[in-house]
Amino acid sequence: MTKRDVSVVGELNLDLILYGLPEKLQLEREILASNLSITLGSSSAIFAHNLARLGSSVGFSSSIGGDPLGEICLQRLGESGVDLSGVRRFAEKTTGLTVILPQGKERFILTYPGTMAEMSAADLDLNYVFSAKHLHLSSYFLQKAMQPGLPDLFRQAKQRGLSTSLDTNDDPENRWSSEIHSLLKYVDLLLLNEHEAQSLSGESDSARALTALADKVSIVVMKRGARGAVARRGKEEFAAAPPTVESVDSVGAGDSFDAGFIHQFIRGAGIEDCLRFGNVAGALSTTRAGGTEAFRDEAHRLKFLRENLADFSPDPA
Repeated sequence: MTKRDVSVVGELNLDLILYGLPEKLQLEREILASNLSITLGSSSAIFAHNLARLGSSVGFSSSIGGDPLGEICLQRLGESGVDLSGVRRFAEKTTGLTVILPQGKERFILTYPGTMAEMSAADLDLNYVFSAKHLHLSSYFLQKAMQPGLPDLFRQAKQRGLSTSLDTNDDPENRWSSEIHSLLKYVDLLLLNEHEAQSLSGESDSARALTALADKVSIVVMKRGARGAVARRGKEEFAAAPPTVESVDSVGAGDSFDAGFIHQFIRGAGIEDCLRFGNVAGALSTTRAGGTEAFRDEAHRLKFLRENLADFSPDPA
């Protein structure tokens, strides 16, 4: 049986984004937004959607409730070509939802976890999860019930010959429990932003954080927004700058970077090429509202990739 490129285990929900709100929100006042976007959300789903749009074959293991929000999630994600056989439906439960309130270059993020906090490793079809070349997990701290089973899941993946990657995303409780370190020993590729790297390592300086994490994981990638990304493999360090774009929305840019990086990583590309492709994928995401809209627009996606990766081999599109 031909294996898929990537198996994703993660959360699945919609993002509701309200634009044009005042900087200070007052209680008991009706505050009007200037625009609204309802789009596919969650780090895992944005990653899987955009990875599939780049041309990788992707299987998705997650859960939804028995509500219309879950069905919209499935429709949006399925349109990208992601295989949804691993998504479980819990009829009596509710699909998660994230409300995002952009404030200039920053944003408030309000999430109702729903089923994402209740699905455990016991709910996974392991044959399905392992029928891929690579295993990726996003949003470790949101997947409360999944956490205890993750070290063994990744250990088994390694035993079966899969490479592995993890994007922790933020810890809403800001605890950064040391329990995650039992998972890191089975992770080949760790992707974080600067805040996450410092919080996970316990270092207040991003360079020291990168060094500390590189002692635990083979390859560590730190995303730095407009300053591009840097990676460490042992004592080797690599860096790449992003293309200059007029940003519309940064929601999902980090997940899109992950998709671009791993799209090349699983094909054996060098770290410099993975970083460059990741930066371009992240930049592409910012050209439309929401984390997946720029990838859904095929003409726009292909044009952007060709313009920014004209000398990339093989052809990025």
